[in-house]
Amino acid sequence: MNDTAASIFARAMGDDFTRLHPMLQRRFGVGLEAGYACHGRGVMTRIRRGPWFTVPFLHIGRIRNILAPFAGERVPFTVENHPYRDPFGRETVTFVRTFDYPRRPGRPGRFDATMILGADGRVVDYLGTHQHLAVDLDLRAEPDGSLRLRSDAQRFYAGPLAFRFPLLFSGRADLRESFDDATGEYVIRLEVRNRVFGFLFGYEGRFTCVFPPADEPPPHVLPVRHERRE
Repeated sequence: MNDTAASIFARAMGDDFTRLHPMLQRRFGVGLEAGYACHGRGVMTRIRRGPWFTVPFLHIGRIRNILAPFAGERVPFTVENHPYRDPFGRETVTFVRTFDYPRRPGRPGRFDATMILGADGRVVDYLGTHQHLAVDLDLRAEPDGSLRLRSDAQRFYAGPLAFRFPLLFSGRADLRESFDDATGEYVIRLEVRNRVFGFLFGYEGRFTCVFPPADEPPPHVLPVRHERRE
């Protein structure tokens, strides 16, 4: 077993993980046993949002750092992946994306997520600052070595309230991440769509990564509360 085999992503993907490009194995090998984190920095070539009637939905999500509702081009961004053990003893990896919109200086957008390996062997993605939305993820290696991530069932948790979120009223994410050997950059493309309203939100861009030791995560990447329920 190598370092990356211990990550929650490698465990969820099984042998399929080894079919990823080696640099994607490195990036998604972040974990406590591997002993390193991942800091990415780059530029979103384009950030898009859907028609006008999707804007209220996006702004509601912005309150808890779920999606970033502002469109833009050539938007600098960072992504921070830190492994840690949550209060319930589960290995967790942060995915905190910060968008520095040139036309909104000092008012960055945030898209926060924390991921665990669920009891059924799938990665569960808790979205936002309070982990109110839990989303099952399907991770697959594509023939070219890129990673394809698609969201599946979604559940809403708030205090004693818990229910499966109808996909009719939510968005499903389709993300592809690859590595460009010619430039040494990661390439990412995300689209979030609703089966009725169509396209809601998306971005595409490029970034580079460094892999520092997995020290204690900085407070700004941690959720305000952790949700026990998967």
